[in-house]
Amino acid sequence: MSALIETEEQRALRASVAALGNRYGRDYFADVVRSGKHTDELWAEAAALGYLGVNLPEEYGGGGSGIQELSIVLEELGAAGCPLLMLVVSPAICGTVIARFGTEEQKRTWLPGLADGTRKMAFGITEPDAGSNSHRITTTARREAATGDWLLTGRKVFVSGVDIAEATMIVGRTEDARTGRLKPCLFLVPRDADGFTRNMIDMEIGAPEKQFELVLDDVRLPADALVGDEDAGLLQLFAGLNPERIMTAAFALGMARYCIGRAVDYARTRQVWKEPIGAHQAIAHPLAQVHIEVECARLMTQKAARLYDEGDDIGAGEAANMAKYAAAEACVRAVDQSVHTLGGNGLTREYGLAAMVTASRVARIAPVSREMILNYVSHQTLGLPKSY
Repeated sequence: MSALIETEEQRALRASVAALGNRYGRDYFADVVRSGKHTDELWAEAAALGYLGVNLPEEYGGGGSGIQELSIVLEELGAAGCPLLMLVVSPAICGTVIARFGTEEQKRTWLPGLADGTRKMAFGITEPDAGSNSHRITTTARREAATGDWLLTGRKVFVSGVDIAEATMIVGRTEDARTGRLKPCLFLVPRDADGFTRNMIDMEIGAPEKQFELVLDDVRLPADALVGDEDAGLLQLFAGLNPERIMTAAFALGMARYCIGRAVDYARTRQVWKEPIGAHQAIAHPLAQVHIEVECARLMTQKAARLYDEGDDIGAGEAANMAKYAAAEACVRAVDQSVHTLGGNGLTREYGLAAMVTASRVARIAPVSREMILNYVSHQTLGLPKSY
């Protein structure tokens, strides 16, 4: 079977998650946002059905599948209008990293809870002065000789869901004893750790998950707070970042499909002249075009997830970047065309599309900007020289 065709089990998963999402839908999601609450009911039901940990190992309570299955879950919930952003962070990034590189104790401590939804974990990498340049990360960890403890100091921004997560996986840097250079390492920081404070960032985006700035002021962590091998560096980091890109693509695809669906329903029934407006090519062709773009992006997302699940980290890295880029661009255009199809109604609260205009920009910006993806493809794939 082609790597780009879903299995019968994956199609069944897609249908089951779609049914769950349709029971909640956009009205539920919008009510949660307006009330300042969280999607706890949907999260709990998705957990009970085994969807949250579908990618995690069976021996730790997961479904034993992969990122392809988890991306299906997020895409279908998004297509129903009720995406769960923490799927990108908790099981996809943190769960994957712990499953691949964590100690046995870390796996037993965290993976069952991440799989059954009773525990959540946030992920902090971006810094105020680093942005896309991860080499400028200044959050540093130094080991205290007398105790073996780590002392972590630095700042992070745009960290999702810290208020509902028991711990945050922080990307810090330690000094290589041989070279003196700083290398990336991952640490688990409990939410109530001394010296670990958070400030909510006031965002224009309407979402249940809040964004935070984190300050770490000599946060003392035990030796076992380090995830994986201190010398593994980028290998461990990208074990989480590639799934993040794939899941961001799925997030964008779900949003695009939801908006296109709303626009198509409207175009079928809205009648201004003799025929519904969807009969006019000025309306029909742009919707057909964005549908094609979304379907092409879905294929690349499937390819990236398949490569990652098969252990091809290099191939998955290239495909994940391309999938995230393609899905983000398709999403922005799909949302814009959907709003335009509805005209004035596209800007009303009743139809719920206007808020998507802001939300659709997220996938273009996070977790890595489209310009940085173009840099990656031009350097790594095409072999062109760097400009920086």
